[in-house]
Amino acid sequence: MPDTPTAREVKHIRPAPETRVFNPAAVVASCVGFVLIGALQALYGPAIPAFRDAHDLSPSAAGLGLSAHFIGGVVGVLLFDRLFGRMGNRRILGASYLLMALGAAGFALAPNWPAGLVAALLAGLGFGGIDYGLNQLFAVGFGHRSTAMLNILNAHFGIGAILGPALIAAVGAEHYPALFLAFAAANLPLLLCLRGVRDQVSPPASAAPATTTAPDAARAPATAAGGSVLGRSLGSVLAVFVALYVLHVGIEAGVGGWEPTHLETVGYGAGAAATATAVYWLMMTVGRFLVAPIALRHSPQTIITVSCAGMTVCLLLASVPSLAPYAYAGVGLFIAPIFPTGLPWLNAAAPRARRAGALVIAASMIGGVAAGPALGKAIEWSGVRAVPLLLGAVSAVCLAATLWLIRATRSSSGSP
Repeated sequence: MPDTPTAREVKHIRPAPETRVFNPAAVVASCVGFVLIGALQALYGPAIPAFRDAHDLSPSAAGLGLSAHFIGGVVGVLLFDRLFGRMGNRRILGASYLLMALGAAGFALAPNWPAGLVAALLAGLGFGGIDYGLNQLFAVGFGHRSTAMLNILNAHFGIGAILGPALIAAVGAEHYPALFLAFAAANLPLLLCLRGVRDQVSPPASAAPATTTAPDAARAPATAAGGSVLGRSLGSVLAVFVALYVLHVGIEAGVGGWEPTHLETVGYGAGAAATATAVYWLMMTVGRFLVAPIALRHSPQTIITVSCAGMTVCLLLASVPSLAPYAYAGVGLFIAPIFPTGLPWLNAAAPRARRAGALVIAASMIGGVAAGPALGKAIEWSGVRAVPLLLGAVSAVCLAATLWLIRATRSSSGSP
């Protein structure tokens, strides 16, 4: 099989030595930072009706706000990856916090929609730097505990994603500028905790040279047995991983952004719809906590397959109005493990691609970029009631991609 040489290399990867990167205060501040980026991303959806009214926007135009945020996020991820190891971590993280604060404040105070989109782009740039930067530093900063710490870090993203819509429900969507301003201000105290972050961190030991990038690894012939076969295998595996991440984040953003509008269309009140969206983000957080013990007994492939299948079923059930709030909660539960569980699977399948993680994290944000206008345009054609069916079709593609990856990486991951 073409993936056999990859399997041989995976077996010889040694774990990175433990490197202290954060003091306890910086760990707490990093978790708070993830609460803030989760809240910021989740605020856009429940606020859509309010800024549609304020700026007289169509559904697709309103969806551009979240898209601008994700475009900035992609740039932030790629920029941090380029600067990682070249500039001080404190400086990069500090700039990211400041950019997110400025962008959120600008979005709240924007006099017109073009200015709001620029501000959302700026906030997204800081969002991407914090998202990738802290994930990368947590991955190398806790030795054998890094996987557990990454799960804890990303769970705090879910806490923020719950908090944002809950606050919108409490104060009313028309007051979204005040909430964006509050979260902008909350970034500033975190700058004081950056003194507890190690400024320079050596990259972990790898099977590949430090200068090898994910695209290079996919194109270049491997030195191990299998040669160009390994290169082609890695290229295909990386491409499908990217597709899986793009599509599942598109679903995540699509549900978070359009669930309130869909529920209001089928008869629920604005407050109930915003609360249901908060429950959706709550179930994402619960799912990430629940997957930790499950992962001790089941492979990433099994977990992601079940997640994609369950997500697809729940989205189909969400087309039934009486079941919709509960079905969306189920979507949150099933989609939760995909992002963190897919990264270890990717690392095992493509050990030579040192920057594969940056590649899929950046590419995943493309799903968020495309979800707003694409789903908005589809809604204009088919109506808001079709939202769960449209997303269910995308989820079915995620399931197909997962099944392909299982077959393609069976040898490299040691699956039966």
